[in-house]
Amino acid sequence: MRKLVYYVAATLDGFIAAPDGSWDFFGVPDPGLMAYVTARYPETLPTALREQLGATGPAQVFDTVVMGRGTYEPALAAGVTSPYAHLTQYVFSRTLDPATDPAVIVVADDPGPYLRKLKQQPGKDIWLCGGGALAAALREEIDEYVVKLNPVLAGGGVPLVGGPFDARQLTLLDTTPLDGSGVVVLRYGTAPR
Repeated sequence: MRKLVYYVAATLDGFIAAPDGSWDFFGVPDPGLMAYVTARYPETLPTALREQLGATGPAQVFDTVVMGRGTYEPALAAGVTSPYAHLTQYVFSRTLDPATDPAVIVVADDPGPYLRKLKQQPGKDIWLCGGGALAAALREEIDEYVVKLNPVLAGGGVPLVGGPFDARQLTLLDTTPLDGSGVVVLRYGTAPR
């Protein structure tokens, strides 16, 4: 069965974006971080950047990306309607026009049951790109968390996982400190259901 992997950058205090949804406060990605992403998770680079970063090979980890409307919105604002054209793209939204781009599947259904069915289909793992509210809605379906923990304090914004208090224990699978950047990639697994 495919895994749903929440692969995301976060601040030390647990935020993935500013209150307005922007993430430029993370700064310019360090070359060590970019080398790690290109080598380990090349599919997570937007289609427009893949070739210039040397990440044009076949999918290694993910062949599908799911995101909420807030995560999709910055691409739309920049005129990019298919940011990850090399992946099957799903956007969960009840307000987005399903005809925005034929390569993007807009889903107005409840994300939990939809993802359970998607995980049963053949293929590589599924990347949960964001955001915090969608992560909260999919908490029961997330199999791994891969968090690029940045040496930044935000003080507020979009939390890693939004929603009501619901403490969960995770199992640390591995850590990868990225030399020179201060970024540590933490990979956690969830307890079997």
